[in-house]
Amino acid sequence: MDATVEPGAALRLTSAAATVVLPGRDAGPATYDVRLTVGEGAELRWLPEPLISVQGSDLLLTTRVDLAPTARLVLREEQVLGRTGEHPGRLTTRLTVRRAGRLLLDQETAYGPGAPGWDGPAVLAGHRAAGQLLVTDPAFEERPLDVRVLGRCPSEGEAVLAPLAGPAVLATAVAPDALRLRRLLDAAAELAAG
Repeated sequence: MDATVEPGAALRLTSAAATVVLPGRDAGPATYDVRLTVGEGAELRWLPEPLISVQGSDLLLTTRVDLAPTARLVLREEQVLGRTGEHPGRLTTRLTVRRAGRLLLDQETAYGPGAPGWDGPAVLAGHRAAGQLLVTDPAFEERPLDVRVLGRCPSEGEAVLAPLAGPAVLATAVAPDALRLRRLLDAAAELAAG
């Protein structure tokens, strides 16, 4: 998928429903590549519904974003690891964001069979949903946000909202299900909006 937001324009992209990743017929991972470009003074809100990794599936999701120096971005990614009562498939995601040609964020996560430690206490701690919210805005140069921890109870899910070295903040969250994950990411979005 390729999307370009021309200078001065605003675009909101969502999906009608969750993306369900099913097992393929061939060996090796399926690929899903997203390329987003946001011009000067433009804004992109990339807000797809969750991606659900079904048992036996194998997916490599790559998202690349190129931002002009005055571009604004709200990007949400949510992963649900398995349907109710089932183990997840293998899911590897990579998010790379460049602003004015310089690297702002390069993050890779791997879940499911063969991914070391993915379901341990240092990563998901028993949760079944993970996600992130990235907000870039030139206004953060004047008013950077402080680190915030969201979530009242670890068993209900938790998120951390932290500034990046650039006019951006990143929220990373884990939760027992998609609904609680979305609530955490929505709370982070409200804090980022000021």
